[in-house]
Amino acid sequence: MSVKDEVIAIARAAKEASIGLARLDTAVKNRALQKMAEGLLKNAAFLKEENKKDLEAAEKKGLAKAMLERLALTDKVLASMADGLKEVVALPDPVGEVTKMWKRPNGLMVGKMRIPIGVIGIIFESRPNVTADAAGLCLKSGNAVILRGGSEAINSNNAIAKILNQACVEAGVPEKAVQVIPTTDRDAILEMLKLEEFIDLIIPRGGEGLIRFVVENSKIPVIKHYKGVCHVFIDESADLDMAVDISFNAKVQRPGVCNSMETLLVHQNIAASFLPVIYEKYKAAGVELRGCEKTRQILKDIKAAVEEDWSAEYLDLILAVKVVDDMDGAIDHINKYGSLHTESIVTKDYANAQRFLREVNSSTVAVNASTRFSDGHQLGLGAEIGISTTKIHAFGPMGLEELTTQKFIIYGDGQIRE
Repeated sequence: MSVKDEVIAIARAAKEASIGLARLDTAVKNRALQKMAEGLLKNAAFLKEENKKDLEAAEKKGLAKAMLERLALTDKVLASMADGLKEVVALPDPVGEVTKMWKRPNGLMVGKMRIPIGVIGIIFESRPNVTADAAGLCLKSGNAVILRGGSEAINSNNAIAKILNQACVEAGVPEKAVQVIPTTDRDAILEMLKLEEFIDLIIPRGGEGLIRFVVENSKIPVIKHYKGVCHVFIDESADLDMAVDISFNAKVQRPGVCNSMETLLVHQNIAASFLPVIYEKYKAAGVELRGCEKTRQILKDIKAAVEEDWSAEYLDLILAVKVVDDMDGAIDHINKYGSLHTESIVTKDYANAQRFLREVNSSTVAVNASTRFSDGHQLGLGAEIGISTTKIHAFGPMGLEELTTQKFIIYGDGQIRE
């Protein structure tokens, strides 16, 4: 069978499975999720053996240490995967929820009901734990899922999928509800992206290069975020200690993720008192600062920022710093250079906080909190399937509700249109 025929067969089976999935009771879906979690732990030795093949191949290719760490299925990672599935069990089932209802003058009752999207294709890199996370969220929201992981994790992904499929069958869920494309051939992605008659939505997870490749080649709607250029703005009324804690956490706690801060904006009226304090903390943590001219008048030994720094996603212990004249300057900078991901203001001024929330054009906007909270688990969504900077149809961290759409429902008692 050719790659094209194999991908078409997988997509057609997913479409058929999605019809049965949409009808399942919550109890059946939860039973399947529980069995998935148990299966991952019960088959830990098998999973680690298959993962070992991927790790050995990755080491031969010279993959970086960070990539190898993402690829590894340790006992801790497997336990986290199982816990994530159990957390999804505990979440409310969004399917069938009536979100609003209103009465028309002719007596018709009109409402909106949540339904699954249908078939979701997920294209991702490196981390095999995404296979279980995505499968769990899609199953609970009533969607069939087709997963295409990176070639470096092919053995791990296939092994995880085998266990998840077995759990589905035992629980009474359609067997093809969760499928992994079993080939490393890049043509499989291109074929997958053509199948708009079977697949309803594509979600790529990975670097900017992968996401742009998917967007450029897909005939199917794509939920995406290219990068996370996140900002923290220190307003002139900010509590200095709070500003230091939030700025430090947003950059240093985990610099290699998309919700870490990449640019620090500081009101000119507080810059002279704030910047030397945070600079000492950053210096001790090994953070390299790149500042505007006004910043360098206060911190004379830091590098000068260039235009490219304002739109850079460093994913490292590097931070761009800019002193702005006022709130307008901060908001204008964010809306010009930001990536619609996550921004935060540190302020005691209620009016400024509310204005920042209204006018900053990003998917998550915080007041007096670190950008690192832009995460499905941290925001109470349970797990997340990704973060969308696409305004249609989801914006921000995507949980179960974001994996549904809504249809209109009408209750009548014989009405006809005149």
